[in-house]
Amino acid sequence: MQVDTLRQRLRALGARPVHEQHLLRLWTRALPLDTTTVRRPEHWLPAPVRAALPALQAELDGLARLRSSHPGADGSVRLLVDLADGQAVESVLLPRGGVCVSSQVGCAVGCAFCMTGKSGLLRQVGSAEIVAQVALARSQREVKRVVFMGMGEPSHNLDNVLEAIQVLGTAGGIGHKELVFSTVGDERAFERLPTLAVKPALALSLHTTDAELRQRLLPRAPRIAPQDLVEAAERYARFTGYPIQFQWTLLEGINDTDEELAGMERLLKGKYAMMNLIPYNSVPELPFKRPAGERAAEMARWLNRRGILTRLRNSAGQDVDGGCGQLRARALGTQAAVTLQRRPANPATAATAADALPAAPAQESTC
Repeated sequence: MQVDTLRQRLRALGARPVHEQHLLRLWTRALPLDTTTVRRPEHWLPAPVRAALPALQAELDGLARLRSSHPGADGSVRLLVDLADGQAVESVLLPRGGVCVSSQVGCAVGCAFCMTGKSGLLRQVGSAEIVAQVALARSQREVKRVVFMGMGEPSHNLDNVLEAIQVLGTAGGIGHKELVFSTVGDERAFERLPTLAVKPALALSLHTTDAELRQRLLPRAPRIAPQDLVEAAERYARFTGYPIQFQWTLLEGINDTDEELAGMERLLKGKYAMMNLIPYNSVPELPFKRPAGERAAEMARWLNRRGILTRLRNSAGQDVDGGCGQLRARALGTQAAVTLQRRPANPATAATAADALPAAPAQESTC
């Protein structure tokens, strides 16, 4: 379901813009649609709209229903969310009033270290389903920040994600810079984001400064060189006044090297940005490991000393199927089908995680 479809239905029932905005505001804040401060509500909403409210409430509630909730020791709560057609996505309640939402069922990028992409892209998540994840989160706790970093690549579902951002940044009452659009890098997103009335903050999943390695880690991401991605992000940062958040999932022995540190210094020094170093959420079925805590801290200190603002982030939900897509895979029983070789205890006797990476495809796939 799309938010625009909801708007059209309300208008067909005789709702005026003020009624439409009122109902969107209640829905996005997890309040009953019949909530009003008007002394005589029968004179507030048109009669056909009032009559349709119970069925509309049930339909909106059914867009995103909580199947299971998995609290983590760090204050995060990973949610498995059922959509109306029986598909499931993951949302994460984050500490300090954030929620991470999904924009696709599955993903076409196929990141080598992520469970979400193992089943490919199953379908897009509608704009109303995205907003419904936020409403569901707000029924659990306060939400003042929404990050589009869950299942899926937001730029591959651009119209729906941008429509949801507009609703959340207006009726939803979320501050514009508290809406964070995360992407592996896509020219369509770089073109569209500056044109919006609600301009979200941008997070760019970089992961490496080596173009060939990036192609292997993110096999179906657009073939844009890391340097060009950084420059495109810098232009958006200067335009909006929000620093770019670069995301770097730390993979032991792959992108935690001194060579990568030198590459980060070369690309990011002087940029209006923050580097987020995120130790990998280990997934038993995949051949990657998180680096030692001291190595991650050393990298953050090294970058900060060179003037590159860097934050070492805790990976939310490490103890509750924290890797994106892992909870859904476990719940749906698909993990048994994953046949990737696990990283051995002794890397000297067998292939390393880097060896297990797929060869870079000769031709880019698009969706």
